[in-house]
This record gives sequence, structure tokens and C-alpha cells, in this order.
Amino acid sequence: MTATSAAHDAATATAAEGVAYDLVLRGARVLVDGTVAPRQVGVNDGRIAAVVPYEETLEGERVVELGEHQVLLPGLVDTHVHVNEPGRTEWEGFDSATRAAAAGGVTTLIDMPLNSIPPTIDVAALETKQAVAAAKAHIDVGFWGGAVPGNEADLRPLHEAGAFGFKCFLLHSGVDEFAPLTPEAMEDDMAILAEFDSLMIVHAEDAGTIDAAPEPSGTGYAGFLASRPRSAEDTAIQAVIEAARRTGARAHILHLSSSDALDAIRAAKADGVRITVETCPHYLTLEAEAIPDGATAYKCCPPIRERANRDLLWEALADGTIDCIVSDHSPSTVELKLAGGGDFGQAWGGVSSLQLGLSLIWDEAKRRGIALERVVDWMATNTSRLVGLENKGRIGVGADADFAVFEPETALRVDAAQLHHRNPVTPYDGRELTGVVASAWVRGEQVDFETPRGKLIRRGEA
Repeated sequence: MTATSAAHDAATATAAEGVAYDLVLRGARVLVDGTVAPRQVGVNDGRIAAVVPYEETLEGERVVELGEHQVLLPGLVDTHVHVNEPGRTEWEGFDSATRAAAAGGVTTLIDMPLNSIPPTIDVAALETKQAVAAAKAHIDVGFWGGAVPGNEADLRPLHEAGAFGFKCFLLHSGVDEFAPLTPEAMEDDMAILAEFDSLMIVHAEDAGTIDAAPEPSGTGYAGFLASRPRSAEDTAIQAVIEAARRTGARAHILHLSSSDALDAIRAAKADGVRITVETCPHYLTLEAEAIPDGATAYKCCPPIRERANRDLLWEALADGTIDCIVSDHSPSTVELKLAGGGDFGQAWGGVSSLQLGLSLIWDEAKRRGIALERVVDWMATNTSRLVGLENKGRIGVGADADFAVFEPETALRVDAAQLHHRNPVTPYDGRELTGVVASAWVRGEQVDFETPRGKLIRRGEA
């Protein structure tokens, strides 16, 4: 008997004994173990205690019956979010970010270590950020640490304090307080992380390549695209691969946009290099050819590339070369995002899409004939696995009772002013989509967008 079947039998036995649950969700479409089918889910003390066929009877203090147009999904896990609080709370903040996340079906996020002040590069900074988040989070929140020049002695203490891994840049990060590493320093830090099997996550663009590229300026997107060539990503990714190969450390490529790097990644995985890769909705749903002049809401680094490049990223998701999809929600104030009156050289780089990720990816996946189950793999199952959260990203006995109620056939017209994001700037404003999140549940409680019920989570927690 497999562990899965044993757990199912135990759940069924419990249900048959007539034990009452805190919460029962019943639906004709519930996603469990990669399959959508009629099921009931029983919840006790914030965890899933039973998953049984729809025809059986579970008794609960509260019973929620989903509509036939709704699908019960595990809550999404977004491992790449810039919340920016404290220090730049006018850009976002834990209250607005976690409300936006919940509205998009994300029930767990891992916050990036930069754009806040202080950046999360030592334990004191981590504790500062945790103290701010604790009273404001509407979903569960964890934290990445940062790897910057001179903080080698802080890496293990941050790991022991619960950081899920460490982010580094190989070029200027955009903020002076989070300095980049050279490839050699990155490898030195990866050797340290290998000692306690932590994870290095890398903004992989090569500084020298970008220094030699044209300076971005003007309102034309082509000029900005030329300033961040694919070769910058390709060179940096090769450096990450070789550092991971030599040190034996785990490495993760952030926000992959260049399809030219895919063959090197495939070869590294085949060789047993411990490397994983993510990409983002903006690389999978947008295309350089269609970006209007002066539309700096589309500016991000690395940049949105051409339509053919986008198609190759989808192929790489399908074959497992790319492991997961995350938002890289990187907001700023309206003034920063529109600085220069549409000049791509002056505007802040970053896409706001935390609330929209599932709808965006499902809309595009459906058009490509890709099942919703695969989308959830990329946005919940695999992201949970990346950060070692075995109790997240799945509907199964023992998992946290985190859910997204999704309506895959319901139409949505994006209105930036109606999003929970602090600043109403997104390249998706006015976009017509199919797929709406009706509600989100965290540890068996429905998110009401008023009462923060999220929990701070740490690496290694069950």
C-alpha cells in the first residue's frame, strides 16, 4: 500500500465513524493528487483531516458547498514577492501585498530580502521584518535572506533563524543597500551554503555584458530590450551552473526570460547539477512586439522578450526544464514607475501582478490546451517543493487547509484601480481574461481582507 492510499484509507475510516469536522468543503471539482474529481474535504484545527469521495458524508460545524462552476484548488505558493516593508512601504507593504495575494488565490508567499530598509542580510533585519509582518499578514509569510559582499558570517545564522535561502545579484540590484556579488564571491557563498544544504537564488544577468550594451533611453521598447540582451542572462546562468557543479550547492535561477539558456539548463539537470528554474507571468503572457511606446508599466529586468521566445518558455515548462511560475511582484510608486514621461531609461523596472497570476497563466494555458492541473503544479506544488514546505501546495491529509476557490470559466476584465495592490499600475490594466478566484482560505479560515490571520513561517517547519 502506498503512503497516499494509506492516508486516504485512514481518512475514509475517520469519516465513516461520523467524526465532526470544524469545516467541510464539498464540490464536484476538487483537485487532489493531480486529478479533479467530486470530493469532500474535512478540516480540523487548520489542517486537512479527511479527503473522501463526494458521495460519502462528512459532518462539520460549517459545511461549504461549491458551485458546479467552481474548482477547489490548493492555495498557491508564490516564492518571489517584493513586499518592500519597512522602509519603502509606500511601494507596497504587508497589508496590501497579502490582501492582493489572497485575492489571487495565493495563500503563502516568501518575501524577497531587498527593497525594504533594512534589507534582510542579517538576523536583526529579519527580526525587524518579521515584527512588521506579524500584525498585518492576511496569508502565511516567509522570508528569503540576502547574500551580499561582506555578510558571509551572517548566512548560517539567518538559515538557523528560518530563512528559506539566500538571494544574490550578479549586477546592480537597483538599490544601493543591496550590493551585487561577483561570480567568484557567489561561488564562495554557495560553498558555505552547501555545508548546511541551503539554497542560493540568483538574479542571473551578467554585469559586464550589460555594461557593454546600449544605454536604455527614450520611449521605444526596442531600445530598452537592446540594453538587456539575452546573452547577459545566458552568461550569468552558465556561471551559476558551474558554481553549483563545483560546490554541490543547490541553486535556483530567478525569473528566466531568455530561451537561449534552456539548452544549458537541460544539460546541467541531466548531469545532476542541483539547479531549478522559475519564470513569471509577464514572460509567458506578454510579448515585446506588442508593447506600446512609453508604456513603462511593462519595464522589468530581465525584460519581456519576443513572441517566439515566449513560446519556447512554455515548451520548457511542459518538459520540466522550467520548474515553476512565480509573480516576481516588484511594485513601486506611480511616480517612479512613470518617471520620465514614458522614458524606459528613467522608469523603475518591475511588474505588479501578484493578484493576477493564476488568472493570467490559466487564460494563456487554456488557449494552449494545457490543463488546470499543470498550472497548479507550476504555481503551488513545485513552488512548495522548492522551499521545502511539505504541508503547502496540496490538498491531502495532514496538509494545511489552504485553498483557492477558482472559477475557470468566469470572465475577468482587469481594472488596476480595483486591485488590492497599493499602487494602481500594471501592464495588465484593461486586459480581458478567463478565470477568477472567488475566495481564499488559510488554515481553514476564509480570508475576509479585514482581519489579518496569516502566520509567519520558517524554513523547516512542518
